[in-house]
Order: sequence, then structure tokens, then C-alpha cells
Amino acid sequence: MSPKTLNVGLAQQACTSDRDANLAASLNSIRELADHGAQLIVLPELHAHPYFCQIEDPVSFNLAEAIPGPTTHAISAIARELGVVVVASVFERRAPGLYHNTAVVIERDGDVIGTYRKMHIPDDPGYYEKYYFTPGDLGFTPIDTSVGRLGVLVCWDQWFPEAARLMALAGAELLLYPTAIGWNPDEVEEERQRQWEAWIIIQRAHAIANGIPAVVCNRVGFEPDPSGQTPGISFWGTSFIVGPQGEWLATASAEEPATLTAELDLSHSESVRRAWPYLRDRRIDAYGGLLKRYLDR
Repeated sequence: MSPKTLNVGLAQQACTSDRDANLAASLNSIRELADHGAQLIVLPELHAHPYFCQIEDPVSFNLAEAIPGPTTHAISAIARELGVVVVASVFERRAPGLYHNTAVVIERDGDVIGTYRKMHIPDDPGYYEKYYFTPGDLGFTPIDTSVGRLGVLVCWDQWFPEAARLMALAGAELLLYPTAIGWNPDEVEEERQRQWEAWIIIQRAHAIANGIPAVVCNRVGFEPDPSGQTPGISFWGTSFIVGPQGEWLATASAEEPATLTAELDLSHSESVRRAWPYLRDRRIDAYGGLLKRYLDR
């Protein structure tokens, strides 16, 4: 098999309440990554805004925008200028009272060629996303681009092996996870370490179980709770890229904004799947229980 190489870039970003500054940081990172040869660039979850889901505030719905809209227009322009494919993240206003957490794929010519609406929506202290986001209705469908077939998922989706598997079964050549995850600054160091390691392990496992690379782009830095009732969130960065056997290809700092790139050989996935034929050996005749919430005994 001849190599099918793809240079992937990640823009690990710190976000503030200044939307224009956040978007400018995203655009600057795209330009920097393109200068380093990136053909596909991934931005963090909701990179144009602070993580407003720390509280339930109806005013925050004013941050939402249509697709296409201001964020996609700005990123489309730079994608067209630089000839790169970009995966961006938008708080989508689909209709009055109907909003989604949406990843947008923009082609090298600046066209929006695909969207993915976050399917798994958390509702936990500091992550009140069910208040804001309607669960996605586009399914787990890869998006075809000039650089490959992208299995785009978003943050909380990364904890669910079913999502990664369905993307792989539909022909995704790599998994992409725009993300906003961190820890409560008051938690003890041992618990922080357990959470961080679990996050790393689960996504490396998705790459391994499906024989395709995984690309994870997180935000970084401390963001206060606007209400002052909780300690806020320290986003732990550590954006990373792993290959189809979970091997480390690139990783970013846990403390600072960063850009990083890695060259993937997408053809290597077939070699890996020949040696580890998980798709061949799946017992699809025995998995009916997965369609139930819980198997009561």
C-alpha cells in the first residue's frame, strides 16, 4: 500500500469573554498551522466564547448564531486563503428556542461542506449543557473532504465507544474530537490525575479498537464561574494526536495555548486492521442488548 499522508494541526486555545479576541486567536492559530504545513486544522469546542455552560443563564442564548454566520464566514475566508480544511465549533441557532453544539467542516475553497451536531449532551455541575443544547439529529455520519473522510464528534461524545465505532463502520478514516474539558480546581490532585488519565485512555482506546487515528483538541486555562458560586473550571489542555494503535504522535502542554502538528499515514490503518481484525470478528448477531438502556436480570 502506498502511503496516504495527511498533516493534521491542532489549535489548543484559551478563551475569554471577548468573542472577537477569541476568534482572532483561532484565525491566528490557523495561519500558524498552515505555515507549518497543516492540511487539516481542528479547533476546540465553542472556541469563540467562554464556556458559558458553567451556569444556566438565558442571556447566553444571545451568543448563538446561524450556520452560515459570523464565525463560519471568518473561518471560511481564511480556509480559502490558505487552502486548508478546518473543523470549527459553533453554538448554532437553528430556530428560535432550538440550539445545538455543532462542529462545522469547512473545505479548502471556503465552503461549509458538513456539520455534526453533538449527540451526547452532559448535565453535570459546571457543565449544564442540556439547558442550552438540543441533542444532535444528524447521526454518526462521517464527512467527506478533500483530505479524507472525517469522523467528527464533540467532547462528551468521546466517552462513548458506540459513537466512535459507528463512525468507523461508516468509513471514517480518523476520529476528531473538538473538546472543552477540565477539572474543578478544588479537587485533590489524586482525583484530578484519575480524571485526566481516564480521558486519555478512553480516546486512545477508540483509536485502537477501530484501527484509525484520533485527534483531540481541547481548550486550556482557567475560566471563572460567572455566578461566583463554584470555583470555576481549569481546562487541562493536553490536546493530542494518536495513531491507529494508540501510539503517541503529538501532544500539547497542560498549561498554555499551543499549536501542534503531526503527519498521519492514513494507509497504515489498513495494515493495522489486517493484523488486528476487530471489524471481522465482531459478533453482530449477539449485540442486540446494546439497544437497551440496561439489561435487567
